Formats: sequence, structure tokens, C-alpha cells
Amino acid sequence: MTALARPTNGRMIGGVCAALARRFGTSATTMRVIFLVSCLLPGPQILLYIALWILLPSENKTRTAW
Repeated sequence: MTALARPTNGRMIGGVCAALARRFGTSATTMRVIFLVSCLLPGPQILLYIALWILLPSENKTRTAW
């Protein structure tokens, strides 16, 4: 299982959709479309995106030198 981290490559704004796409095994474009469609529904989608942007570490910060 891969750690949930924002990738350094393939990110558009914050890399949240790319990280979620990698975690769930789908393309980043599909995840972005799902996010945009979900913004049409009532709810805190934008706040959730911002919270994940702040809370998820960047990929280069999570690598260890083992």
C-alpha cells in the first residue's frame, strides 16, 4: 500500500487529486472530473480540498533514505 502523499510530478494546483488518484488506482484526470462534478453538489468540497492540501505531505518530504 502506498502512502498518501501529494506527488511532485503531475500536479495541477496542489496535487490532492493526483494523490487520491494514485491511492485509488485511477487517473488524475478522472479524479479531477469527479471533484469538479462534486462541486455542483452542496457540501464543503472546496474546504476539504484545502484541508487535504495542507495536511497531506509532499512526496519529496515523505521519502526516507533507507
